[in-house]
Amino acid sequence: MNVFVIGIGLIGGSFALDIKANYKNTTVSGIDADDEHLEKALELNIIDKKADFNELKNADIVIVSIPVDAQLTVIPKVLDIISDAALLIDVGSTKEAICSLLENHPKRRNFLATHPIAGTEFSGPTAAHVALFKGKTNIICEVEKTAFKLQEKALEIFQKIGMRIRYMNPTAHDKHIAYVSHLSHISSFMLGKTVIEKEKNERDIFDMAGSGFASTVRLAKSSPAMWAPIFKQNKANVIETLEEYISNLERFKNLMKQDDFSEIYNEMENTNHIKQILNGIK
Repeated sequence: MNVFVIGIGLIGGSFALDIKANYKNTTVSGIDADDEHLEKALELNIIDKKADFNELKNADIVIVSIPVDAQLTVIPKVLDIISDAALLIDVGSTKEAICSLLENHPKRRNFLATHPIAGTEFSGPTAAHVALFKGKTNIICEVEKTAFKLQEKALEIFQKIGMRIRYMNPTAHDKHIAYVSHLSHISSFMLGKTVIEKEKNERDIFDMAGSGFASTVRLAKSSPAMWAPIFKQNKANVIETLEEYISNLERFKNLMKQDDFSEIYNEMENTNHIKQILNGIK
C-alpha cells in the first residue's frame, strides 16, 4: 500500500506511524513545505521517503494534515492528481469550508472529511507517536459523499488504530467544536497573555505557578500557524462562544463586586457536575 502524508507533524506523523505498525507492506511517503520536517521524519522512521506532488498519482491513500487555510488550496490540487481508486483523508479542525469547496469537485467521491480529536500542545514530527489515536473519537462528515469502497478502506484503518467513530454534518461539527476545543485554546492563550503582561518578572511566574496554572495554560503552547487559520475559518461560531463565555465572566465579576459569595459557590457547585459528563466520555 502506498500512503502519502502531506504535513508531517503531530497528527500526520502519528497516522504514518500507526499505519506502518498495522500494515507491514506499506510505504509511507512524506510531503512537507519544511524540508527539515522531512529530514527529521526520515531520521525517526516516521516516513520511508520524501516525495513531491507529481508522485501522488501512485498513491492508494493520501492524508492531508496541514493548516486549514492551506487545505483549501492543496486538497483540490491533490484530488486533481490522484487516481480514481485513491482515497484522500483530511484531518482538519474545521469542516464546513473544505466540504463546501469540494461539493462539486469531479473527484468528491475520493475525499473523506475527518477530524480526529487527538491533538496535544506539541507540533512537528518530534511530537508524533504511536497509539496517539487509540480510544480517541474521529468525527467523519458527509460520509455518504465518499465512495463506499473508500469508506470501507478508511474505516478499516481507523478501527485498526483504535479510533471511535462519530458522524456529523460539517455545520454542526464546526459549531460544537468551537465550544469544546476552539474556546479552550483562546482561553489558554489569553490567560497566558494576561499573566505575562501583569508579571514582568518571568521567574516569579514559574516559581509561583502550580499544576493548576500549568494545565490551564498548556494549550497556549500550541502552534499559532495552525490555530489562527482555524479561528478565521470558524469565526462566526468562535465569536458566539466568546460572547457567551465573556457573559459568564462578567456575571462572575459582578457577583464578586456585590460580595455575593454564596451565589459564586452555587455557580461553581452547579458546574461541578461536568466531572460526571467528562468521566462518561472517557
